Amino acid sequence: PTECFLSQPEEKQESTVKAKRRKKKKISDILQKSAPKPGVPADLQNLLTQHFGENRSVIEIEELKLSDSCFLPANDLTHSFSSYLKEICPKWAKLRRNHKEKKSLVMLVLCSSALRSLELIKSITAFKGDCRVLKLFAKHIKIKEQMNMLEKGVFHIGVGTPGRVKALVEQDGLCLDSTKYMILDWNWRDQKLRRMMDIPEV
Repeated sequence: PTECFLSQPEEKQESTVKAKRRKKKKISDILQKSAPKPGVPADLQNLLTQHFGENRSVIEIEELKLSDSCFLPANDLTHSFSSYLKEICPKWAKLRRNHKEKKSLVMLVLCSSALRSLELIKSITAFKGDCRVLKLFAKHIKIKEQMNMLEKGVFHIGVGTPGRVKALVEQDGLCLDSTKYMILDWNWRDQKLRRMMDIPEV
C-alpha cells in the first residue's frame, strides 16, 4: 500500500519584529531642548491678558494692564541671584534700615516650590546683609505660624510660593502696601520641566 503523506500547511511565522510604535512627543522633551530665555515684560503682560481675557470686559482688562514702567530690568541670565538683586536695588541698606512695619515686606520673591524657595534663600546671603528673611511656603510650616511671625517681628524679604502668599494676603496676615519689589522666578523649571507660569493653579 502506498503511503499517503498529508502536507501540513506551513505555519506562518509570526513577525517577531513588531512595528515600532511612534513615540509621542512629550511637552517635557520639547521643553528640555528649549534654551532658557531672559524674561521680558511682554511675557507677563500677555499672560495676564490671556488669563483675564475670557471673563473681563475690555475696560477692565485695560485697567489691569501693567505698563513697561512697572518693570525693572530682567535678569539677562549672566547674573547670580545676589548680583541681580544688587543691580536692581542699589539702595538696599537704606531701605532695610528704614523698614519698621510689621506684617509687611520690602521684597517679595515668588517661585514654584518650597525646595526652590530654600535654594533662593541660600543664594541671597551676599545681598541681604543683616535683614530678616521669611519662608512663605506650605511645606512643614503652618499658616498660623507665619501670621504670628509677621505680626510679632519685622521682616524684609519674603521668599515663597504663590499659593501661600495669596492665602496670607487673603487672611490679612500679610500687607503689601510697603512692598517695593516683587521678583518672579520666571525661568526655573521643576522635575516635569514646567516653569512657574506653566502650572495651571498659579
